[in-house]
Amino acid sequence: MTATMRAAATRVLERNWRGTYTVPAGGLYPHQWSWDSAFIAVGLRHISPRRAQIELDSLLSAQWHDGRLPQIVFNRERDDDYSPGGDFWRSETIPESSAVSTAGLVQPPNHALAVLLVHEADPAESRRRRFLQRAYPRLVAWHHYLRSRRTGPSGLARIVHPWESGMDNSPYWDAPLAAMTETIVDDVPRPDLQHADASHRPSNAEYGKYLYLAGRYRDHDCDDLDALSPYQLEDPAFNALWARSELALADIAAVLGDDASAAEHRENAEQIAHALESLWDEGLGCFVARDLLSGRLQRFRTVSGLVPLLLPDLAHTDALLQTLRGEHFALGQVALVPSHDLTAPTFDTARYWRGPSWFNTAWLVAEALDERGHGSEARALAEQMSSLALTHDFPEYVDPHTGAPRGTLDFSWTAALSLDLSIRLGAR
Repeated sequence: MTATMRAAATRVLERNWRGTYTVPAGGLYPHQWSWDSAFIAVGLRHISPRRAQIELDSLLSAQWHDGRLPQIVFNRERDDDYSPGGDFWRSETIPESSAVSTAGLVQPPNHALAVLLVHEADPAESRRRRFLQRAYPRLVAWHHYLRSRRTGPSGLARIVHPWESGMDNSPYWDAPLAAMTETIVDDVPRPDLQHADASHRPSNAEYGKYLYLAGRYRDHDCDDLDALSPYQLEDPAFNALWARSELALADIAAVLGDDASAAEHRENAEQIAHALESLWDEGLGCFVARDLLSGRLQRFRTVSGLVPLLLPDLAHTDALLQTLRGEHFALGQVALVPSHDLTAPTFDTARYWRGPSWFNTAWLVAEALDERGHGSEARALAEQMSSLALTHDFPEYVDPHTGAPRGTLDFSWTAALSLDLSIRLGAR
């Protein structure tokens, strides 16, 4: 299957390549997305390590002066094809922004992990192009931004918009959004519905609040220290990926001969992992999100709460594995890993992050399983990814009960991550 997967995935990634970066999908997502590019580079390294480096170089070059890596880097020629676009964000008017048109929000920090994996795919080419020497200081600045501008007394980074979680309409955000009285009701632009079924996407009511929050953040010059921001949450996956990327930064620093910085990054990772303990819910058997405005934990089982499995020496590994294998996520009995608890009244087989299974989170879980010594389950998950990707033309996500495709097709991270696991786990 690996040869077939390589050929098919390469076709998708070639089709979505735009010269210096890869779009997530040609119609629905016409720009460069932050954590998408990191996931895409993980697969591109098997096709062309140099192109994978260029993918990450392109994203890192859009970094703001304050260190943030923006959620989206816009192709202004396609501004009308996605909302909100560059005209909405007007990033060129914000003092801290970069010279290119970007969103002001961020996405989960999986970038250092991607940079390390891309370097390891061809260390000689990486050294020749001084890839790590360019990427490392930018990644350090990105993590410093999270620590200095987004982290409070708990030691965890907060998100200021559901989009920053990468899991836009998770049940985690229901109560915090419901508590908001402000929204946009009239003329909510939805170009996404030209490319995907409305039943697969967030609702207009959700989008109205998304756009209000984004506009308010923009109008405050994307000020992360705005105490009156109506949306501030701590998300387990965001912080677990930050901790995991600190470990990757430690390995990168060691390659560059900076042992002192490597030790500091490992200490940072331990501190974030320790802080994550405050999001553990013993009754649910997984991590949950916290609304910083109400102080309440958002008590839902979601795939975000499983992502801390990526962290070594995690105190709750056994409990998380039990939750993953049990009735709530049914590993090995359904397609991939559902984004939400199969038994919950809020579960939806079709709508975005309220139930469907995604390939990027399946990749994260497979990585965690493999590293924790559960190779057979990791390989089974990798084989599922390959089979579903090839059968359904690389869908954005799938129905966990039937495996039927949802969202858009020819999705880049589906191709990239299915290829990665097919090569690495399928070859054993």
